[in-house]
Amino acid sequence: MPNESFLKTRLTTLFLFVTCAAVAQKGYEINVTFKPYTSGYIYLAHYFGKTIYVKDSVRLGPGSQARFAGQDPLEGGVYMLVNPGKSQMVEMLIDTGTKNQHFGISADSSDLLNKTRFTGSYENQVFNAYQVYAGEQYQKIKPLQESLTGAKTHADTARIGEQIQAINKETTDYRNALVSKYPGSFLTALFRLMEEPVIPAAPTLPNGRKDSLFAFRYYKAHYWDGVTFSDSRLLFTPLFETKLNDYFARLVSPDVDSIKREVNNIVLYGRSDKTMFKYYITKFTNDYANPRYMGQDAVFLDLFEKYYQTGQVDWLTEAQKKAIYDRAYSIMANQLGDPAADIQLLDSADKSVSLYAVQAHFTVVCFWDPDCGHCQKEVPELDSIYQAKWKNIGVKVFAVLIDTVKTDAAKIVPEKAHWLQYIREHHLEDWVNVYQTPQMKQEDIDAKKPGFRQLYDVYQTPTIYLLDDQKKIIGKKLSYDQVDKLIQLKLAKTHQ
Repeated sequence: MPNESFLKTRLTTLFLFVTCAAVAQKGYEINVTFKPYTSGYIYLAHYFGKTIYVKDSVRLGPGSQARFAGQDPLEGGVYMLVNPGKSQMVEMLIDTGTKNQHFGISADSSDLLNKTRFTGSYENQVFNAYQVYAGEQYQKIKPLQESLTGAKTHADTARIGEQIQAINKETTDYRNALVSKYPGSFLTALFRLMEEPVIPAAPTLPNGRKDSLFAFRYYKAHYWDGVTFSDSRLLFTPLFETKLNDYFARLVSPDVDSIKREVNNIVLYGRSDKTMFKYYITKFTNDYANPRYMGQDAVFLDLFEKYYQTGQVDWLTEAQKKAIYDRAYSIMANQLGDPAADIQLLDSADKSVSLYAVQAHFTVVCFWDPDCGHCQKEVPELDSIYQAKWKNIGVKVFAVLIDTVKTDAAKIVPEKAHWLQYIREHHLEDWVNVYQTPQMKQEDIDAKKPGFRQLYDVYQTPTIYLLDDQKKIIGKKLSYDQVDKLIQLKLAKTHQ
């Protein structure tokens, strides 16, 4: 059956795996007994990040038995056997190649944890034993955690805390013993993925004080200890992507150069495995092509220039490739710190006006449409703050009408007259108001010149930029209040 997203059930326990030598066999074969079910389909599924996907499905036969098989080996990772109602699952651990891909499972829905047995797969037997042990440890800790809320004294809290720590240490010692026994196993790789760095005491600086940044630096430096970025098995767990996202959210500075450095290091470490290389390029492209924070689209542009334009990304369809290239070309000309592209349009009196002809300490460039609901809210606010604060400090507004005609059902509605009326009614005469005729737009297209929509990445309205006195971009895709904060920040730095 084709893959389908399976989201009904997720597992919250730890996911472990041990590899061992296996007789070379082709593909995969997993023989299942899943009591008490005697009809319906059971599913073989796997994680990819936190999402669960169905890999295969078979109908149960007599004796609650079924068989999953395929000529090609499965991708290594955390898999699961899912019952017909998609409400219970038994985890299993699959290594890459044909290792650990021929075995049997016997499960009973009345007690999946304690009544699951594996045959022909020593690694899954070790895994199952650990799951049982971890479940027992959880049952010890759970009442202690609940009793913490009712602790009446600090002594009670300390005593309960010590008991919890002791149980956690037992579990850690159990895991460490497995790591020592199987140092090169998938089990060890997953333990490393779950580990949190233990931070030692901060050193004393020459001035006699403790290094206040030591803990952060140490934690970040050891965050990926033991993790191999080229291990594609990690993708098929719910752990790796979460850890990766956490790293960028908490430990990587949001400035573009820091993100570029981290992204490129991870891609380079992972590129020896094609699956991981594809994952990293795809993930970071999705994260930064339309980023959460202003200016971080430069990370996507860096990826585009290094990997897409050099032909190293060879898995895209033509439609996907066009979307990536279109996005890159839309942000190339409007990177923070770069000179803004000059645009020459017509003002309300049909005289040619150039953006670079506008002399101002700051220039606010606003692409808008009088029929846009957001514009109807933002534009008057923009003018109010302009009149109240910006006008007196040398700020000018260069306002660009997006379209001069609109298609309304079967007719074309002129927009220029409406635009002029809006300017008069809202007293926007102090702005430099400009527009482009359909003929001018067509001339750009015929000459294969990028129009202002591409040059300024204008795909929604209003789109607002802030330029300095040299017409360099210091802010983009801003709201009017963000423009004001940025102006005040720049002015404060100027007067320092």
